[in-house]
Amino acid sequence: TISNQAEPERPRWQSLKRGFAMRCPSCGEGAIFSKFLKVNDECPNCGLELHHQRADDAPSYFTILISGHIVVAGLLWSEQTFFPPVWVHAAIWLPVLFGLTLYLLPRTKGALIAWQWATRMHGFGGPEPERQW
Repeated sequence: TISNQAEPERPRWQSLKRGFAMRCPSCGEGAIFSKFLKVNDECPNCGLELHHQRADDAPSYFTILISGHIVVAGLLWSEQTFFPPVWVHAAIWLPVLFGLTLYLLPRTKGALIAWQWATRMHGFGGPEPERQW
């Protein structure tokens, strides 16, 4: 049901920072994840329900976008500056890419969940969409 009373706006920037830190977007204390990418059903600190989040493929897309730009820029810079052999590029940039991916993936997923909470998407307090049967 849609309320006639306007709900207070949630802090989007603060929520994104909390989500990127893998913390609850509401309280900033509880962990979003119980494992590497397994989202808790609810915040262990404030009880905010997180089970209805819909991150889907977006965190992977953003992780690839960010890490790809960093690695390709670094690879092109090092190629133009030092002219190293291919094996040196592989020895440097593959571990960098792997490390960036492991670092960014849970953080982008946390930020996306926090954005959904801040904008009241997917059951985080907004109006429920009508079903098209």
